[in-house]
Parts: sequence; C-alpha cells; structure tokens
Amino acid sequence: MDLPGLGRLLVGLGLVLAAVGAVLLLVGRVPGLDRLGRLPGDIVIERGSTTVAIPLVTSLILSLVLTVVLNLLFRR
Repeated sequence: MDLPGLGRLLVGLGLVLAAVGAVLLLVGRVPGLDRLGRLPGDIVIERGSTTVAIPLVTSLILSLVLTVVLNLLFRR
C-alpha cells in the first residue's frame, strides 16, 4: 500500500473512532438507554464479590434494531 493510501485509511479510521466516541457520549443523555443490560430476561448471577451478567434480551433487541437500520441504509 502506498503512503497516501495508508494516510487516507488512518484518517478514515480516526473519523470512525471519533464518531463512535461521540455516540457513546450522547447515549448517556437518551432516557431509557440506561436500562440496557438490565432488562427482564437478562441473566445476572451474583456470588460474593463476583458478578456475571448475560444480557440475552438486550442482545436480541440490539440485534433487531441494528438489522433494521442497516437494511434500511444499505438497501439496493
């Protein structure tokens, strides 16, 4: 890969990383998103000082939302 191509790749990755960071900053301000990971159907096991969380329902909901959004964005 030539240097200008590598430069474009690094700038693109930097922009993607900045966008993800901005989304993470804004997510805290959206009401209701603080319940993700603690929905009914998510499994939480606490034994002493150890906690194991298995977010089954949260994973299903996020998968469904991302599938719909990406299908709408990349529809041909």
